[in-house]
Amino acid sequence: MGDTTANAAESSLSYNLADLWEAVSDRVANREAVVCGDRRLTYAQLEERANRMANHLLAQGVQPGEFVGCYLTNCTEYLEVLLACFKIRAIPVNINYRYVTEELRYLLLDSGLVVLVCNEEFAERVGSVTAEVPALRHCIVVRSTALSAEAESVDLAALPDGIFYDEAVEAASGDRPQILGRGNDDLYLLYTGGTTGMPKGVIWRQADAFFGCIGGGDPMRMSGPVSSPEETLERIIEFDFVFYALAPLMHAAAQWVSLMWLLCGAKVILHSGGFDPVEIWQTVDAEKVSIMTVVGDAMARPLVDAWDEYGPFEISSMYSLSNGGAPLAPSLRDRLREIAPNAMLTDGFGSSETGIQGSRRLSPGEDPGQGVRFDNVEAGTTVLDESGHAVVPGSGVVGRIAHSGYIPLRYHNAPEKTAETFVTIDGTRYVLPGDMATVEADGSITLLGRGSVSINTGGEKVYPEEVEALLKAHPAVYDVLVVGVADERWGERVTAVVQLTEGTSVSLEELDAHCRGQLAGYKIPRSLVVVDQIVRSPSGKADYRWAKATAAASLIE
Repeated sequence: MGDTTANAAESSLSYNLADLWEAVSDRVANREAVVCGDRRLTYAQLEERANRMANHLLAQGVQPGEFVGCYLTNCTEYLEVLLACFKIRAIPVNINYRYVTEELRYLLLDSGLVVLVCNEEFAERVGSVTAEVPALRHCIVVRSTALSAEAESVDLAALPDGIFYDEAVEAASGDRPQILGRGNDDLYLLYTGGTTGMPKGVIWRQADAFFGCIGGGDPMRMSGPVSSPEETLERIIEFDFVFYALAPLMHAAAQWVSLMWLLCGAKVILHSGGFDPVEIWQTVDAEKVSIMTVVGDAMARPLVDAWDEYGPFEISSMYSLSNGGAPLAPSLRDRLREIAPNAMLTDGFGSSETGIQGSRRLSPGEDPGQGVRFDNVEAGTTVLDESGHAVVPGSGVVGRIAHSGYIPLRYHNAPEKTAETFVTIDGTRYVLPGDMATVEADGSITLLGRGSVSINTGGEKVYPEEVEALLKAHPAVYDVLVVGVADERWGERVTAVVQLTEGTSVSLEELDAHCRGQLAGYKIPRSLVVVDQIVRSPSGKADYRWAKATAAASLIE
């Protein structure tokens, strides 16, 4: 793969994401950068399309610090808009494409969007709320192949200053916009839905996001972060390397890692359309994928099922299989290691508020042990007890995960939540995302789960993820969420909401026997609710609000 002449501006690089992208794209202009469906773009082509969108946004009067929404499924346009916003110092906003009207209205108002880019199939929903969003002055619609030929065309007149995306980029200049003032302090935002409450926007400095979220020039955590922006160019991969993003770009698991590898000169495959596990395995072979990232059991289980029913597939190109964003059941983790025995299995943890906090990298044949444990802990990550002191390794004390160093500035429009989550203890500023954990004698961290969804039963705290991991090892349990339901005696009753493996059944007594001896008695489910399907977000995260409401309604009946 040939490289172009280095950009003269490289000598004045910052950790600004647009600066880094432009320097890398100049170096590897002829390499393939992104593949999504039938579209394949080189670095030069992706750069030109991003420039065209940046110039279009400038023509609409978009100013530094203004917000541009991405209400999109995976497509090259998503990356183009991200890069365009970075170039002109605007702030891209990720929007969950599963949001219904009320959630969409809330996020549009909370973020203060001035421009919204959306897929054609979402245009009608957007049109139904725009009258209530006075800041929104321009909508750009990406034509969709998902709509049938008989579908009615979008009524652009129903959208504020509506235009089709392809028409916007075709009419704009492909020249790189010259923007003054770009630097480390430009802002990056990621909205997080979490497991409870309305979505919250997390505001980062771009330099902090580069190191905290986007790899710091070291996506595999092997060489250490770069010591200067120019060193990013020295880390460009000089061989074919392919990252396959299965999660949607509106989720950190795909957006961060895609940007990581693009800033290393690798190729990114964006999964589009429905989640077809056979097609995914075939893509690994056809594109010679090096690393594929799943988000918990919701993605891993159908991949395993497809392998067992239709496989094996050719995946010898795969160097690493990674998981992030949601826990992976031990039984699925073990099966994936059997499927890809020569690949490293990496399990990572972090959040939109903390960036990447740690990982566990299992080499072929290595014993994973028990629990959700991480032995590669990022600098700045610790566990604090109730008094704000670091938990002593091996003490068994449960504390709150805390992270310092490269952390966000604040929540957007949420000063009270910011004060609660971002705290200063003994002169050190920490972010406390709400995850509970303990520290093992060897210094590794065992993650117990989010405190906000913990169950208080008879005065004892139960962390759902710990119970779920064990229940998923039962052959009749295809998927499960554990919640607390109101109980007169115990305050909350531990309840398992279970999706059964096809053709099986299970009783509460069988689950009790499965858990005895491996969990304390108070953690074992006292109620069982069977559902047709566990509801999760498009990225695979648990929807505990749905599970709690479903369990409560079922038990009342």
